[in-house]
Amino acid sequence: MTTLDASAESIPRVPAQHTAEAAPEAAPAADPMMVGLPSFVVGSVALGLVLIGYVPAAAVGASLAIIIAATGIGLLVATIWAAALGQSAVAGVFAIFAGFWLSYALLVLGLTHVWFAIAVEAAIHTQGVFLISWLVIVGMLTLATLRLPVAYTALFALIEVALALVLAGTLNGSADLLMAGGIVVLVFAAVGVYLFFSSASTATGGKALPLGPPLVH
Repeated sequence: MTTLDASAESIPRVPAQHTAEAAPEAAPAADPMMVGLPSFVVGSVALGLVLIGYVPAAAVGASLAIIIAATGIGLLVATIWAAALGQSAVAGVFAIFAGFWLSYALLVLGLTHVWFAIAVEAAIHTQGVFLISWLVIVGMLTLATLRLPVAYTALFALIEVALALVLAGTLNGSADLLMAGGIVVLVFAAVGVYLFFSSASTATGGKALPLGPPLVH
């Protein structure tokens, strides 16, 4: 035992604090929100500007370049990334909104180029079909996020309000309701910016921003 004790005492010991300092810090977890949120925001801003009348009413396709090339593709990239990480809820939401934006672009292109053999007098109710369908889906998502921080629920609720206003404005030919819808679109784009700043903070080694407690525990 004396020999073993002497051998053990001869081994140099590294102070605990030096050991802790030598251990590398864990890198922040990969976050598809860093792609998905800005992709969503840029399309929302473009659509909001169209709805509030920044471009003439005839220029309904003014937002499509951004919506297709940035928002649609960006959300598909975020979906694939989230799915690869096993984040099924995030992947599902991004995939649904990729479908929303790409189907909106297809609707506008189809109506303006008469791709779907839809008569002019049926164009209004065709837009109604699109908006009502997405009202149902976004309402479903809003309820599904009640266990998440309230900022996410607020985002989906604002999208639902915007869709309802645009639907009412479309069916009634009201520029005022369409403008109100555009304002709400810009508001939920601002919420998306806040959520992006929260993700960017954690991605760069900081703390997440306050997102509020969930409405349902």
